[in-house]
Amino acid sequence: MLRLALHTTLLTLAALALAPPALANPYETTLANGLHVVVKEDRRAPSVVHMLWYGIGSMDEPDGVSGIAHMLEHMMFKGTKNLGPGEFNRRVAAAGGRDNAFTGRDYTAYFQQIPPDRLEEMMWMEADRMAHLAISEKQFLPEREVVKEERRMRTDDNPRARLWEQLMAVTYTAHPYRRPIIGWMGDIERYTVEDARRWHAQWYAPNNARLVVVGDVDHREVFALAEKHYGAIPARALPERRIPDEPPQHGPRQVTVQAPAELPYLALAWHVPTLRDPRGDRDAYALQVLAAVLDGYDGARLPRRLVRERQIAVSVDASYGGIGRGPSLFTLSATPAAGHGLDELEAALREEIARIAREGIDEAELRRVLTQTLASEVFKRDSLMGQAMEIGYLESAGLSWRDEAALLDGLRAVTAAEVQDVARRYFGDATLNRAILEPQPLDAPTRPNNGNPQ
Repeated sequence: MLRLALHTTLLTLAALALAPPALANPYETTLANGLHVVVKEDRRAPSVVHMLWYGIGSMDEPDGVSGIAHMLEHMMFKGTKNLGPGEFNRRVAAAGGRDNAFTGRDYTAYFQQIPPDRLEEMMWMEADRMAHLAISEKQFLPEREVVKEERRMRTDDNPRARLWEQLMAVTYTAHPYRRPIIGWMGDIERYTVEDARRWHAQWYAPNNARLVVVGDVDHREVFALAEKHYGAIPARALPERRIPDEPPQHGPRQVTVQAPAELPYLALAWHVPTLRDPRGDRDAYALQVLAAVLDGYDGARLPRRLVRERQIAVSVDASYGGIGRGPSLFTLSATPAAGHGLDELEAALREEIARIAREGIDEAELRRVLTQTLASEVFKRDSLMGQAMEIGYLESAGLSWRDEAALLDGLRAVTAAEVQDVARRYFGDATLNRAILEPQPLDAPTRPNNGNPQ
């Protein structure tokens, strides 16, 4: 009975995912200075998410200052002409809210979740640091040390993070996705306060930003508040973006990372299409379903066959993002079980894709995977923050929040033949990038010495 109830729930959620959105909600407008505003009314709880997405991320950084987008994110909390260092966070906390920020390859975003009656205060503070950020050397130099330590903790002391960083550097030879979001250590050490000031002056403009507000609000009042607090900030001419295309790959590439670790690790990456046209890019949807067939739920092929049945791996993963301003990858990764090597594990991973290419998948498996995948899409949109994230993410990736229904329809329409077709076409040696982690003694130095101080 429990299994039947769960199946019924998932089917209901999938149906809800495919239902048309409520008429005219979200609402949107664009201010005269170019700020794009999207408001979604959701009155289920007395709370509101105020989120500002800047159309600038690590992919827009010039060589030599990798990670400066992330560094500027830190400096946005260090004071303005009107607020002292740390006062932004203190005011949010005093309002009974929470706030944070994050930098990606395609965007930098800032958010607060607060009671609705404190929304205007958040708008004033966010607009204040868009227009009046104060970046002093006194605040900048210690924060640069904080970022260096963040890189040490997240990457240099984490063998798998180092492996993925090196894999991206090998996989992309021209496109700026090759650089880590946090930046190379040598670049971080050479940041100057002028680098941060220049980044803010160039890119933190209303015509390079999207305001997303979701929660217990009236969209007309939000539009008026946005005009009041953001509308007076003038638009600015944005620098030209000259993002190089990634040239075709014509043979396999490999990188080896040696680091203190208990177990080896393997990661494989293939170049695959990015979703640009929500109504026409069928391969992107089929690749999403392929990833789910391999590792989208407890009974998926990789964990079932490699971990539980054959017991040659202790963990496996398949992933395909497919949405972003830049190119996309399909990745497989795994940790071998004791007594099994990386070559054996790689052969087993690739054989699962080859099996789908030869035999395809049956309709029962396809329906099961689609139900699970569509349900997960519903769950991630369930909270106010999840809804705001989805709107901002789609807008920042070159799509639109209006594409949400088309994205779900495109996923629902995937056929077994399409999944088999992409398994046949995208997983050869010519576009394969392979990274292996060779474990070193646990008492070995954890941080690489490449000529730069770490």
